[in-house]
Amino acid sequence: MEQEYIKLIFGLKLKQIRTDKNLSLFGLSKICGLSKSYLNEIEKGKKYPKPDKIILLAEKLDVPYDQMVSLKLDKNLAPIGDLLRSKILKEIPLELFGIKESDLIDIVATAPAKVNAFISTIIEIAQHYSFSRESFFLASLRSYQEANNNYFDDLEQQVLKFAKAYHLNLSKTLTSKDLEEILIEEYGYSINNGELEKYEALENLRSLFVPETKTLLLSADINEPQRAFIYAKEIGYNFLAYTDRLYSFPWIKFDNFDQVLNNFYASYFAGALVIPKTQLVPQLEEVFKTDHFDTKKFLSLINSFNASPESVYQRLTNILPNSFNIQNLFFLRFTHRLGSKKYHLKKELHLSHQHSPRANETNEHYCRRWVSLKVLNDIKMSQKDHEFDIQISEYDGEDNSYIVLSSATKDPFKDNQFRSISIGLLMNKQLSRKVKFLEDANIKIQQVGVTCERCAIKNCKERQNSPIVLDRIAKNKKVESIVEELQAKFKS
Repeated sequence: MEQEYIKLIFGLKLKQIRTDKNLSLFGLSKICGLSKSYLNEIEKGKKYPKPDKIILLAEKLDVPYDQMVSLKLDKNLAPIGDLLRSKILKEIPLELFGIKESDLIDIVATAPAKVNAFISTIIEIAQHYSFSRESFFLASLRSYQEANNNYFDDLEQQVLKFAKAYHLNLSKTLTSKDLEEILIEEYGYSINNGELEKYEALENLRSLFVPETKTLLLSADINEPQRAFIYAKEIGYNFLAYTDRLYSFPWIKFDNFDQVLNNFYASYFAGALVIPKTQLVPQLEEVFKTDHFDTKKFLSLINSFNASPESVYQRLTNILPNSFNIQNLFFLRFTHRLGSKKYHLKKELHLSHQHSPRANETNEHYCRRWVSLKVLNDIKMSQKDHEFDIQISEYDGEDNSYIVLSSATKDPFKDNQFRSISIGLLMNKQLSRKVKFLEDANIKIQQVGVTCERCAIKNCKERQNSPIVLDRIAKNKKVESIVEELQAKFKS
């Protein structure tokens, strides 16, 4: 174990033994002859006493020496010991949020019982929701993105620096051929387009990088925009000099949070390279300046880049907060299989605050009035390559309205599987100053909920289940009201 954690565990045990014997720090200082300040530093995990001092403490507290130095904690503090032994504090990206590990250790040492209860609660919630290490890291990454409004100017500048160094004209569409040449000539890559197809189990893998030989294996099923993005991401890893990285896309495993973070940085670099800010902003201004929403103009914007619709929508989450000061937004990606009644929210990002809708892990039914789900049903029927729709969603009971743009496409790697990507913009004064088509009468206004089980909308034809959660809350309130009436009736 880390030496500081060993000191902390000893301090926790000393404090527990002392408090169990109803001794204050002053009292312990009196009976063992050690200063109160020294004992306080031991209990906070800042110092570890020498053997002679441990023998003295064990004698005065009437506790066996072996028990004092053992790393085992009793059941009341065991979860804290498990936490320290797991080294999870080393994996949490505390530095991203300006938190020092020593701050957390001080909190643990100051109120171990309360912290233990908190940790136990978090562990129980994590187990109940099957909260994995991957989920934890991705949640940390989302929080980091949200804290920075998902815009990273240093990466934007690196893209401009790269384009200048390699004489790339960002006013023109970048092709995979342009980027492949740089990978091969500058970074010594070898491109293999056939090997992955030999392994049926790898049908969903788009790329795999082998660092020892700098070989990039690509799926034969990827299209031109996907190939360009993969190349741009590999360039990002190299140009930004990230060696601690993930090697497959999508990833199979990771060893630490730095790999997850570097994967995000390389992906951001790729998005900024194939969808340059200087090209995207003027086109968005054209879409926003008219008093009606021009679908053809928006789809033309998407198609003007050598990128998938999902990449363009994700790029909007970078550009809208920075260039238009539109910071209240959400991004969603749903997947849906033909013949299934389930819709899975696979990716989400919320800027400024936690908007609805949110990922729901309790098997409730997402509102079927969402445009995100509508376009999935549309593309099932039409079998087109791309379905688009726009809607103003008014959330029942939340006094919030969003204008939501959503696109659905087929999943090129899974038969009969579809995905939708959506971006929702909170309708407020700031949005109305930047976007002129909010009053467009052709944009459908829809009252929506979050899940059917929590929705109070009456006579909803799309409802998949009764509002059982709301019914339970109403029942509890009724019981509470009757109890209060009874207490008032019989208290005198």
